Amino acid sequence: MRQNDTFQDVCFHGGAFFDAVGVEFENLQRGAEIINADVLDAWFPPSPRVVHQLQEYLPWIARTSPPTNCEGLVATIARCRALPPESILAGAGSSTLMFLALREWLNASSRVLLLDPTYGEYAHICDRIIGCQVDRFPLNPDEDFQVDLDKLADQLSMGYDLLVLVNPNNPTGRHIARKELENFLDCAPQSTMVWIDEAYIDYVRPAESLESYAASSANVIVCKSMSKAYALSGLRVGYLCGHPQVIGPLLQLNPPWAVSLPGQVAAVAALQDVEYYQERYHETMLLRRELAGDLTSLPVARIVPGAANFLLFYLPEESCSKAELLERCKQQGLFLRDPSATTPWLGPKALRIAVKNKVTNKRMTQVLHDSVW
Repeated sequence: MRQNDTFQDVCFHGGAFFDAVGVEFENLQRGAEIINADVLDAWFPPSPRVVHQLQEYLPWIARTSPPTNCEGLVATIARCRALPPESILAGAGSSTLMFLALREWLNASSRVLLLDPTYGEYAHICDRIIGCQVDRFPLNPDEDFQVDLDKLADQLSMGYDLLVLVNPNNPTGRHIARKELENFLDCAPQSTMVWIDEAYIDYVRPAESLESYAASSANVIVCKSMSKAYALSGLRVGYLCGHPQVIGPLLQLNPPWAVSLPGQVAAVAALQDVEYYQERYHETMLLRRELAGDLTSLPVARIVPGAANFLLFYLPEESCSKAELLERCKQQGLFLRDPSATTPWLGPKALRIAVKNKVTNKRMTQVLHDSVW
């Protein structure tokens, strides 16, 4: 039985590689053999500070209850990001925070506007769980899925309770510059809550984040994940940043011990090692460019220029079917993501691939070369 077979009513994500590792973790050693390019975990390890803290004190950390309200983690985020602590809500990853906040703010009569394509969990929560009216703002493939903010502003003026912007967007990787987005938000209706998901913003530049804007805005909230950019996906740490009047009511709903002690310890250590992560982000940019160059040597029809730790690309029309290619790659230990599972707008030939280290990128390219025809 596959991992997702018993979870028919949840949003589909990557993670098919756990079929090889074992859903009960019986073959963890295979994690070093397979290439889990169907998820967007960091290709690099956590900061040495993180690894030291966890390894040195793991027996105590594993058996000890964490600070009830993530006080130290919140204080560290506030200090490192120059934010007021009362503007921060920590949680067990951004997905937990989505389910917490959106179900509090929205109901079946709410109107929500989503980019199309974008991260599928938002449509799942708003449409299938809450039952909102969900409208789509289609992104043009001929324009490489870049967001036209003028057209978006026109549609937003029709009256929505929530607008979700994933920036950089997933699965396209396209980024809206901070200044352009601030200008857009300045003119957005105050009656519309704008949720900005910045899971991949650090791969562009941490300074591109709108956290400080959100902290002083009555209708903008930024959702931050520490999974992808800090190599902490397995520890599940994230936070919301917004005006205290927006964050305050959510604090009452957040359960005690929302983030595990390993997660809190790791996140605090990671936030303090700025230099290490800045070097990794720069490396990721170079690796992404190199991977894009390698993909162009293959019979791929098109590569969308992304700014994060992944690329969206298209198979040529005359190639084998996508399902056949995915199976061929899987047999060689390479797991890729079919992003069209969340929207038909991408078409039948789109694939998403995560950026890995140099050796692994070369291996992925070779597997694709051997499998595409």
